[in-house]
Amino acid sequence: MESNTTLTSPKVTNFSTFASNDTLRLEESTEKNEDAPVPRDFRFWGVFVALAVSSFTSALDLTAVSTALPVIVNDLKGSEFVWVASAYALCSTAFLPMSGGLAQVFGRRSVMLVSLFLFGLGSILCGAAPSLNFLIAGRELVVQGLGGGGITALTQIIVSDLVSLQERGTFNGLVVLAWAIASFIGPVIGGALAEGGAWRWLFYLNIFTSAISAILVLLLLRLKTPEGTIKEKLGRMDWIGNFLVIAASSSCIIALTWGGVQYSWSSPKVLGPLIVGIIGLGIFFFYEANYATYPIVPFKLLSNVTGLSGYLQTFISAIVLIGAVYYIPVYFQACLGRSPIQSGVDIFALGFILAPMNVVTGLTVTLSKRYRPQLWLGWAVIMISAGLLSTLHATTSRSAALGFEALMGIGLGMIISGTYFPVLAPLPVSENAHALAFFIFVRNFGQVWGVTIGSTILQNYLTRNLPATFIGAFPQGSAVAYSVIPLLDKLPPTLAAETREAFAAGLSLFWKVIIGVGGTGLLTSLLMRHIPLHAATDEKWGVAQSENKPNAADEKV
Repeated sequence: MESNTTLTSPKVTNFSTFASNDTLRLEESTEKNEDAPVPRDFRFWGVFVALAVSSFTSALDLTAVSTALPVIVNDLKGSEFVWVASAYALCSTAFLPMSGGLAQVFGRRSVMLVSLFLFGLGSILCGAAPSLNFLIAGRELVVQGLGGGGITALTQIIVSDLVSLQERGTFNGLVVLAWAIASFIGPVIGGALAEGGAWRWLFYLNIFTSAISAILVLLLLRLKTPEGTIKEKLGRMDWIGNFLVIAASSSCIIALTWGGVQYSWSSPKVLGPLIVGIIGLGIFFFYEANYATYPIVPFKLLSNVTGLSGYLQTFISAIVLIGAVYYIPVYFQACLGRSPIQSGVDIFALGFILAPMNVVTGLTVTLSKRYRPQLWLGWAVIMISAGLLSTLHATTSRSAALGFEALMGIGLGMIISGTYFPVLAPLPVSENAHALAFFIFVRNFGQVWGVTIGSTILQNYLTRNLPATFIGAFPQGSAVAYSVIPLLDKLPPTLAAETREAFAAGLSLFWKVIIGVGGTGLLTSLLMRHIPLHAATDEKWGVAQSENKPNAADEKV
């Protein structure tokens, strides 16, 4: 019996040589998992059902809010729309490394249940929000940080426990399908409820989906969990590392959210927290590499060029993804005059293509045991689609916009499903939880940059190019970008046309920047080397074989 599952698996040998040269194949001293794979019976498939519903729950909230955001901001008479998106990522980014550590010492099932509970609690707070600031606090302090982020991280970690990296492209597609369904219907639901004045039900719906997910987790997610007392488990947590990463990443995100929107980039209120955050992250990584007994981000995760390339690509792809999710609906509403529900239908094209491409890409990785060609092609498609999106004007046909959007979905689908292969291939399977928690951390941190880049470009362009008398009617800050949209139909025709063209030009500039972002992703992907994918899973984790323990919730390991 192992009482401490955070220790390196005894199966892995010769890792020091491997870490210094990631072209070598990881040697394992035993092939127990390959010779005796986990039985794929009802317990195995029950886990995937629970994960799929949990993934659906978190994805529905993310995608539904994007199309309803202009109405929410207008209804609550707020100005800091960017915080609705950034708050959703702030605490998830800060607390994600901790979720990996908690999963290692307390087990996957309990952490998933707590995440679902907090997600539902935050949804209640957001649905009842009397003001935009209250809504932002609910998303920042509860929903995303301690709920949605945990759901996302634990989903990836549990899949890695059950399926080897060689097969994961196929099995991960099953969970992605649930995410895709939520992505398809989320914008439509968000637009419909916003247009009907019932946007609060965007959050109340999460209560029901969270409850269903929790019931399924309780019934089906019977996984192995570590032994030990609460005191022993708490002693294996890296509390200093968690404090450093939470404080530093939060400081960076606050600066990125304010920069160029609420305050200028040269303002001390932006530079101060940004500098403190960057220094803090440096101190965090130094501490993790040299002093942490149970590091939440083991230095080996970043000690090879292929894994580093995978993390960088994950960060860059998140910028593109969140930019597409949040700013394509802005184009349809502000430039083409589409209603919230209509823009929800329009953004459907992105998810309708992205999800199948995610599955197809995973299948190609499973069959070919290669991941680099798919990533190279994906970055090229992203650059082409961003270039096409930059050509859109207020008078462009809707069909052209939908076509360009679909092409972006193809590129994103290929990238999103592929970046964790270079992250995990160089590492022993015993590091899956830490590696995937840090993977989600990097992805969510990138999403903050995506929202920040888009809001800064759009805000600054509109402020410079709309009539001063018109701009003066709105509060200072990001309200100029989002609060204008619901009022466009009420403006005089000439002013309305001028405003729509200004939105189109500002968004065009944003997509030109995304071309450069995609190019950076492509250059980063060239650093990868081919490393064979693991054919084994970590035997310490997985479905609990409890046929003779009918009353056992989890099997101890």
